[in-house]
Parts: sequence; C-alpha cells; structure tokens
Amino acid sequence: MSISLIERLETLIVDLPTIRPHKLAMHTMQQQTLVVIRLRCSDGSEGIGEATTIGGLAYGYESPESIKANIDAHLAPALVGQPADNINAAMQRLDKIAKGNTFAKSGIESALLDAQGKRLGLAVSELLGGRVRDSLEVAWTLASGDTARDIAEAEHMLEIRRHRVFKLKIGANPLQQDLKHVLAIKRELGERASVRVDVNQHWDESQAIHVCRVLGDNGVELIEQPIARINRAGQVRLSQRSPAPIMADESIESVEDAFSLAADGAASVFALKIAKNGGPRAVLRTAQIAEAAGIALYGGTMLEGTIGTLASAHAFLTLKQLTWGTELFGPLLLTEDVVSEAPVYRDFELHVPNTPGLGLALDEAQLKRFARH
Repeated sequence: MSISLIERLETLIVDLPTIRPHKLAMHTMQQQTLVVIRLRCSDGSEGIGEATTIGGLAYGYESPESIKANIDAHLAPALVGQPADNINAAMQRLDKIAKGNTFAKSGIESALLDAQGKRLGLAVSELLGGRVRDSLEVAWTLASGDTARDIAEAEHMLEIRRHRVFKLKIGANPLQQDLKHVLAIKRELGERASVRVDVNQHWDESQAIHVCRVLGDNGVELIEQPIARINRAGQVRLSQRSPAPIMADESIESVEDAFSLAADGAASVFALKIAKNGGPRAVLRTAQIAEAAGIALYGGTMLEGTIGTLASAHAFLTLKQLTWGTELFGPLLLTEDVVSEAPVYRDFELHVPNTPGLGLALDEAQLKRFARH
C-alpha cells in the first residue's frame, strides 16, 4: 500500500455575520472570523480544520491574520511531503519548529484527523480512542448585557428545549451592576435552569472574595476565571474560599499549565479548549491530568464555527465524565456558515454524527461568498 503524503495546506480567512453583538469583558464581537484550513493529500483525500479566536488579539496571542500568516509561511511548508497518516509525527514536527501557535496547530491537527478518518472510514472520535456518548449537553451564553433581554432569551431557549444551562458574561460593568444583573436572572429562572458566570479575569482578588460568596450563596453554580491568570496564589486562595466552584479558563494556555494548576490546587474545574491546547489530541492530555487530580471537566469553546465545534465535540465524546457539560454553541451564533449541513441541536444537546472524519463537507459557494479578499 502506498503512503499518502501531505501535498499542500491552504488557509482562508472567512468573516461570518452573527445573530447579535456578543459582549465579553474585554471585547464586543460584531461578527465571527474563522481561518478555514484545507489539507490535500496525495491519495486524493482532503481534511478540513478551523482556527478561530475571540476578538482578534483582545483575548489571546493569536489573531486570524497571524494564524494564516504563520501557517502559510512556516507550518505548512514543514508538513508538505510528510506522511499524512502519521498525525503524531506531524504535530511533533510542528512543535519543534514553532513555539506556541496553539490555535494554528489545533486547526491543522483537526484537518489531519479529518483526512485520516475519511481515509479509514472512521469518525474522528474513534481515532481519539472511541466515543462513550453520541451527544453533549450545551450551555448558552447570555451576552447582550441587558437584563430583561437576557431573561427573555433564556425563557425562549427553555421553551424550545435548546438550552437549560446559561452562562453570563460579566466584568465589563461596575461590580454592583453586574451583581444585580446576575441575581435578577437567577431569581427569574430559579431551579428551571443552571446559571453560571464568566468574568474573563476582570476582578481583583478582594472583589472576587466578596462577589464569589454572594453569587454562590444565591444559587450561581460555577464561576469562571474571576481573577488574572498570573495571580496563581490568589486563585488557590479563592478556590478554597468560594462556595461556588472556580473554573480555570485563561489560566490554561497549554497542557503544561494544566499540570501546574492541578499541582497547586488552583481550580476545581478545568475548561477544555482544543485551540488553547494545540488540538483535539492535546486537549485530551489536559483532560487526563485533570482526571488524575480529581478536577472536574467542562467542554469549552472559542466560539468556533461548525468545523471547530465538531472537532472539539469529537474529543469530548471520548471523555469518561463531563461534569459541567459543554459550551459548544458557536455555530448557533452565526446567521451564515461555510458547511453544507448545519450541526444538530435538540433536547438541550449537540448530536454528533458517527460518520467518517468530522462528518462535514464545505459549501464551496458560501466559502467563496464570505472569504476575505
């Protein structure tokens, strides 16, 4: 049997409209920008991947433009001519020539897995060890910033059985304003829904000690990254004092970060993100560290489109336990997409096809329509 070699990797920046502005502590998204990666192999197989950031450079160290530039100039040339079916060797080669760049690497690894799955007739989840579930509970982020609007949105999601877990993005407003906003929503939804908050590092430790206690005592179930990722000692103290579990998100920029956080006891929940770990295989290494340390897991998102969302989902399907569910709602924010079939969300869950690769095909007309020139 002849070996399939990597012939080329192509990147395309795609700007897609969203249903509404998405307000975070550090940025308000007016659209979502994806880097779509196409991997072409000598046996005719093709894999697709995606690298997506939140707000360009406002959130992390990579932007869509830097992702495309570094893949085109450095990562793609290093892989051309290499065996397409040896994903382990390909990713180690990239790690050797390029530090960091986890978003770009995640998109490439997703494309390699997609091509290999199509080549073997197996879903990506099977390449990652085998799925133990076929669907994932998905939370919805209420991020309009308007209390009445957020309550109405949550009520609608409950009515159509799309979401029953809600995360509130806070931190950009004065503390008391945010607190009033969260408690009003929790009071209205009551026991019908889980309410959680994401602060995106915007509190100092003194604020967090007070507010985490108030939120936990009023039924907020989970508090995500309330203080700066560099304040490790503060994270340890806060995790010990908060009545609601503290989840590490921005604190995990690599698999090594996950090990260090676990060793320090800095969080009781880890947010798993393939983009920040370097791919679906890498994020499972973080999950293994958390499981060994008794840390609960949550399937996070960078608000990827359908390609990145399904790449994450295939990894999360293999986990023994996802105590806090997932947040893979990125495609639901989009009014347009570049794949031929939309992912299936029903009965509060994302249902993941057990078909070769990621189970997706690109819509060439849509890709051409929304590609940045």
